[in-house]
Amino acid sequence: MVFNFFKRKTKEQETRKEQERLKEQENLREQERLEKEAKKRKEQERLIEESRLREEARLKELARIKEEEERSALEQHKEQERLKEEARLKEEDRSKENKSSQTPQRKSLFSRLKSGLTKTRDVLNTDINDLFRSSRRIDDDLFDELEEVLITADLGIDITMEMMDRIRKQAGRLSTADQLKAVLKKELIALFPQPLPTDAAPALPRPHVIMVVGVNGTGKTTTLGKLAARFTRENKRVLIAAADTFRAAAIEQVEIWADRAGASIVRHKQGADPAAVAYDGVEAAMARGVDVLLIDTAGRLHTQKNLMEELKKIKRTVEKKMPGAPHEVLMVLDATTGQNAISQAKMFHQAVTLTQLALTKLDGTAKGGIVAAVAGTMHLPIRYVGVGESMDDLQAFDATRFVNALFD
Repeated sequence: MVFNFFKRKTKEQETRKEQERLKEQENLREQERLEKEAKKRKEQERLIEESRLREEARLKELARIKEEEERSALEQHKEQERLKEEARLKEEDRSKENKSSQTPQRKSLFSRLKSGLTKTRDVLNTDINDLFRSSRRIDDDLFDELEEVLITADLGIDITMEMMDRIRKQAGRLSTADQLKAVLKKELIALFPQPLPTDAAPALPRPHVIMVVGVNGTGKTTTLGKLAARFTRENKRVLIAAADTFRAAAIEQVEIWADRAGASIVRHKQGADPAAVAYDGVEAAMARGVDVLLIDTAGRLHTQKNLMEELKKIKRTVEKKMPGAPHEVLMVLDATTGQNAISQAKMFHQAVTLTQLALTKLDGTAKGGIVAAVAGTMHLPIRYVGVGESMDDLQAFDATRFVNALFD
């Protein structure tokens, strides 16, 4: 009987323990279920928040794109209106010249160069003429002042110091300021790479492909248009490839210049692949028997890596279609930017290997020293200088004539 009592007692305890264990398991399962539901809610809330942020970003991007398109369209419209007005005014000027009862004799190249360089010459000569007074003694003070004037004329410190060292070595043979001025002119002329004699220059390939590069605002497309007019006046057939597909109204601007110069044009729509435009330009030039192909390119800031890669791609594409092309890579520089023009030239030269330079806006506030500084630093020929707005004001560069125009 006692045994049965203990047996029953033990069984009741085991039953109670089993019930407690089951209850504990149920509590754990319930807690686990609640945690899963909480985690699921959090995940849903996270997904909803991510979706909201994505939608918000998408709407912002759409708004930005729309705003950019509207701004681009407005800029393009303004640029087209400006170009139309510019073309109208120039056409009026030409009409007035044609109607003139007496056709004035065309100015010589030297006269137009001197006229265009008036401001540049004034900036340089204000101090130069004071230094070179006939009564002035040639001494260390004069050399120091000359050194300062040349540096402020944008010749650059390194080139100025090298040139002044050579001039100082000749001081013993100089007795007058005029003699010193003549030596200075000679030293400036020596900074420019000497061109090949005409009879030694190789025959140009046909088509002669010139890739024109430069930063926006330097007058790159205007220079290209004036070059086209120059070549057509030489009875050459000219084709322009409008490969600046990024800038608003760039293609329209090229079209206006092509029409004005009597040149043909290859163009795609805005935003097209520039390399494809250049390729089609070379293909068309070869098929049509064109003498000169000018390739206009984009000119966003020279610090943008994408631009340099795009220019490299254009050059590779052109060479693939016509081995050896482009035969010239001409960079257009704004002379009013001073020493910054040299840093631009170095950047472009590293990317696409420049072969020649053109300097524009020398009729503005530019200082003439920058022309010699660019030539002396880059060791590249300066082929053209721009000294005005008219077609004839883009001139083939001649170092002697340029230096004489600066000082005389």
